[in-house]
Amino acid sequence: MEMIINVHDYPQTTKWMEPVPVFSFSKTKNEYDIMYPAWTFWEGGPAVWPIYPTGLGRWDLMRTDLEKKAKEFPWEKKESKGFFRGSRTSAERDPLVLLSRKEPELVDAQYTKNQAWKSDADTLHAPAAKEIPLQDHCPYKYLFNFRGVAASFRYKHLFLCGSVVFQVGDEWLEFFYTALKPWVHYVPVRTDLSDVRDLIEFARANDKVVHEIAKRGEKFIWDHLRMEDVHSYWKRLLKKYAELLKWKPELNKDFKKIKKKSTY
Repeated sequence: MEMIINVHDYPQTTKWMEPVPVFSFSKTKNEYDIMYPAWTFWEGGPAVWPIYPTGLGRWDLMRTDLEKKAKEFPWEKKESKGFFRGSRTSAERDPLVLLSRKEPELVDAQYTKNQAWKSDADTLHAPAAKEIPLQDHCPYKYLFNFRGVAASFRYKHLFLCGSVVFQVGDEWLEFFYTALKPWVHYVPVRTDLSDVRDLIEFARANDKVVHEIAKRGEKFIWDHLRMEDVHSYWKRLLKKYAELLKWKPELNKDFKKIKKKSTY
């Protein structure tokens, strides 16, 4: 078969243009792009994080690490507080950081440096916080996830802490997002964060309810986002795509074969 694979963060086929079958790992509802599993499952996420040489850590290994840490912090040992660490990719995150400064008993949210950081102005006039390994998110009950430049690669990791994920906005997607349901697997938060304080207060007042949400979210990711599930999705995707081809591809003899490099 022949296919076009987009390796950039942004999708390529907006709905005001003629549909083109482009494979992308992230998109919004405004694009035709066909979603495939992001490279982060194999390579570990953005390497701008100084915590790991290759970023967030390879998914199959991080699953195990997060499971171990989650056992150290069962629900009753977790702090009833929101938690977020990340760079100021967009101003959408500002209200949570400002709420943290005003009411630190509700949420601990601080900005770290990113590759564009120049001064404290890039962290809302406060010194940049230290980067925190994903495992060290597990002591908190409420973990916030924001979109980044595109979809957030940390999203799947947060569930495995056994904490409840507060998902801010629903614009950006990866291939598995639509299987997760608001108030079933996670707590939805408005993009402008106008409801964030009320949601944290609700969670603190309804501990059993949000604990059940946390358990369902963790179980879903653990059971249905294994590496074998990701491989299965790829296989089914390519087979379906191949069935739709209306031409017979011809091999260009100048192409070089890329051989698989085992990561297991």
